[in-house]
Amino acid sequence: MKQFDIPGDGAGVGQPRSDPSDSPAALTIDQLLIESRVGLERVHPSDLEREMAAGAFVVDTRPVDQRDRDGDLPGAVVIDRNVVEWRLDPSSPHRLPIADDPGRRVILVCNEGYSSSLAAHTLQRLGLKRATDLIGGFQAWAALRKQSD
Repeated sequence: MKQFDIPGDGAGVGQPRSDPSDSPAALTIDQLLIESRVGLERVHPSDLEREMAAGAFVVDTRPVDQRDRDGDLPGAVVIDRNVVEWRLDPSSPHRLPIADDPGRRVILVCNEGYSSSLAAHTLQRLGLKRATDLIGGFQAWAALRKQSD
């Protein structure tokens, strides 16, 4: 389905917008996830503490309801998924002060390790070449921690 721009929305009046389904290169979300993970050196939950001790910046992108239900990730900074690129891009005027080194290891953690892979890939495209994510997300980390208790 094609959409036309609405006058006054900042786009060309009457110009058709491209529809992703019209593109021969359109991907499924599973394909995009695989593509995103190709360049990631993903972190195993058992290695997270070691990574943090070595200076990795760990970011918990889970929504507040998941953090309330399952608990916090000790040592992680909480950044909502919808603003993670703005807060971590070293060139962004909205970045966090801690995000000033594009060479720093950044490990994103979501609930199960899916959206964090997509976000880490995006951060790499923004120049954070050492951005990655946690395999299995918070749930895998919590399960591992529970086994060791």
